[in-house]
Amino acid sequence: MSPTRSGLTARAVAVVLAALSMAVLVLTYEYVVARPAGQRFDDAAMDTVYAGPDARLAVLGVLGGVSIGLVVVVMVVCVGLALVRGHVRWAAGAVLVIVASNVSTQVLKRLILDRPDFGLGVLNSLPSGHTTVVASATVATVLVAPPALRPLLVLGGSAATTLTGASTIMAGWHRPADIVAALAVCLFWSGVASIFLSHRIVRVGGTGLASLAGSAAGIIVLGVLGVRPTTGWNGFPEAALVLGAIALIVSLFTVAAATLAFDDSVSRETSDSAVGVTGSPLTANGSRS
Repeated sequence: MSPTRSGLTARAVAVVLAALSMAVLVLTYEYVVARPAGQRFDDAAMDTVYAGPDARLAVLGVLGGVSIGLVVVVMVVCVGLALVRGHVRWAAGAVLVIVASNVSTQVLKRLILDRPDFGLGVLNSLPSGHTTVVASATVATVLVAPPALRPLLVLGGSAATTLTGASTIMAGWHRPADIVAALAVCLFWSGVASIFLSHRIVRVGGTGLASLAGSAAGIIVLGVLGVRPTTGWNGFPEAALVLGAIALIVSLFTVAAATLAFDDSVSRETSDSAVGVTGSPLTANGSRS
């Protein structure tokens, strides 16, 4: 683990990721939901996989665990982690990410975005509320956790987010674009929080591999539950492409979230420089007292 960028660069990265997330959200709606070809493509992608009766019950059981209670528990954990590390503002930032992400998703889905009638349904489902709950919980914990814990949290968060997002597709509740939009909403608010609360990017080895492994694990769990290509094994390439794309997007999402993680290296460095190399306090002109 080694610090790699200044506070200015960390904020610039947060601004870029927040702007990129907003662009992804807007473009996903404009090119997938608001256009006939986009709706057809999205619906076809959703229909590539199915869950039999037993698998469907298992998938619905997974989705049933995504609730307001889960949000509250995660917020308590995030606040606790932040306070243990001595940062009240980090606790507030984690709560902001979770609350703002979930409120934004519901406002966008129910009040702002509509679904044009191209013969494929008019009830807007973008962004996915279930995916937002799990994704926001993932990024919030990653933002406030100590660097040593981040790969583990990225692993678990990637698995949970992939499993939840893909499960909503299996259940017929959401299309792939809804999952992408939910991730964009969560990453946007993570970037906003990081602009004000992170001083330096800390690279933690194994984060990328953990995100890929977690996303792959989420897809494997679905296979174990009995999720299969809709048209039999002849449809395996299409189903694998859709699920693989979801897993890859979630993996990129969690890596980006880890990049935005809150860090207080600047405050520690300032303290170190004030004391000096030998531990003797420095005077205003830099000489030792």
